[in-house]
Amino acid sequence: MTAFRRGDVVLINFVFPDESGAKRRPALVLSSETYHRGRREAILAAITSNTERTYPGDHLVADWRGAGLLEPSVVTCILRTVKQAMIQRKLGTLPSPDMWRYGDTLREALGLV
Repeated sequence: MTAFRRGDVVLINFVFPDESGAKRRPALVLSSETYHRGRREAILAAITSNTERTYPGDHLVADWRGAGLLEPSVVTCILRTVKQAMIQRKLGTLPSPDMWRYGDTLREALGLV
């Protein structure tokens, strides 16, 4: 069983979409405990402090301090599946209101509504 849960904000080396490099950044754990029990991976969403631009599927975190983030941040629709062992540490937990709003935004971006 993993030490991380859905809604946790964690630190990981996140590979750029074009695989040209990686950057250590916070990410949101999206996968459930049921998923974690059956797999050694976790599904994550990248978090950025660039709040000047948002795209479909992105959510500006209202309670960024409560999530353990150092500055105002956006949970993006940039998703990645990683081995759980790649997660470096937990920073905090995204508060429920932000988690629900991000879930709605993500479902809309993926056409799941």
